[in-house]
Amino acid sequence: MKSNPAPELLSGAFRAVWRWHFYAGLLVLPFLMLMALTGALYLFTDEIDGAVYRDLSRVEPRAVAASPDRWVAAAETGLGGKVSNVLLPARPDEAVRLTVDLPGGRQRTAFVDPHDARLIGDTDFGGVMEVVKQLHSLILLGSWANYVVEIVAGWAIILVATGLFLWWPRGRGVGVISVRAADPKRLPFWRDVHAVTGLYAGAVIAFLVITGMPWSAFWGDQYMAAVKANGLGRPKPPAAASPFVHADHPGDAPVGVGWIMEGMVMPTPQTGPASLSRVIETAETGGLARPYMVSIPSNPALAWTAARQVKQVEDTRTLYVDAATGTVRADIRYDQFGVGAKAFEWGIAVHQGTQYGWINRYLMLGGCFAIWLLGISGIIIWWKRRPPSLSKGRTGAPEAPPGPRVRAAVLGIVLPLAILYPLTGLSLIAALAIERTATLVRRRLDGRAARSA
Repeated sequence: MKSNPAPELLSGAFRAVWRWHFYAGLLVLPFLMLMALTGALYLFTDEIDGAVYRDLSRVEPRAVAASPDRWVAAAETGLGGKVSNVLLPARPDEAVRLTVDLPGGRQRTAFVDPHDARLIGDTDFGGVMEVVKQLHSLILLGSWANYVVEIVAGWAIILVATGLFLWWPRGRGVGVISVRAADPKRLPFWRDVHAVTGLYAGAVIAFLVITGMPWSAFWGDQYMAAVKANGLGRPKPPAAASPFVHADHPGDAPVGVGWIMEGMVMPTPQTGPASLSRVIETAETGGLARPYMVSIPSNPALAWTAARQVKQVEDTRTLYVDAATGTVRADIRYDQFGVGAKAFEWGIAVHQGTQYGWINRYLMLGGCFAIWLLGISGIIIWWKRRPPSLSKGRTGAPEAPPGPRVRAAVLGIVLPLAILYPLTGLSLIAALAIERTATLVRRRLDGRAARSA
């Protein structure tokens, strides 16, 4: 009687998927662990910022406030630059923060007492959390690293998908749902830790990865273009206002308006000198809740923006104001966005842990911890089962089994993700080429060793 080949085929498919799970982890873990660490810190932006800059940001609350134009004068005189935006705090015991553009393209953040327009001090632009933010987006590595974000995200989803395939019980009853081994010195303990962590945190990790895609240079731009082309994005300006246009100069782009309105400016007639005091008076009269950010464009022919800094996306509101007359040119709210733009902004708010309060923040924090636990346990698993010698082109990955059905098992998981995320697809082709080269080199080394023996 002919034996049933299913177990061998299943074993081959398992080893093939396991091989790509190994390589996906090898490729993205350093980046993913860095992004998880900085992402965890970013969840506590308010707390960290408040602790680091307590002496600069705390003021004595008083009933009387100085003219906002005096805030600008104090910052510009003290730092010798030009103010480009002003953050009005939520509480009267907090300083106003002004971004000052300095000669040479540098920026500083000035802290000014809103009650007497006294310059308290200044720090690097954005402070310590700006460094965390740039590390999280990998932008500190250079503008090219923005493309790496998409590649890492695509491979992270491959990690989750292949990990689920490897965990699936396949007729063995219930899969691993708890750590069965008790000895951390042995391989089964770390294998269970890795599997259980991936099982319970996989959905959160996949969500973090997918909602982080708007930051990627290629996929994010393509998504935004599709949303705009299908009328699912930002709202149109009021009939009496000028159309939105994209800022020609970085100094004109409004700050704090959210991703959907990022870079959108509105031309307005020049009818007199602009005034921060007039814009803030308009915002306060219009009921714009603090904290909000006022952006001052470098082009005097553009409207200023006053954008509420929100935790929940439904509170989004941005005013485009004629800074000479105080006239509101456009009043943009979340319910005016198309469904694509709403999904975009909602995903970012949940990703940043603000949309649903503390439970949202700690769920995202759990995902960040899980990434580190998966990374550490994965490294330990590899170390405990590594080959005796790593000098002959062997990495410890399972050998690639032959057969078209086995390759189909891998492609069925990887190929759809490579199509959805093109940069990941290109990196997949590169990985296949590297693997093929490494295989040829290893065979040549083995051949030489056999001949010399």
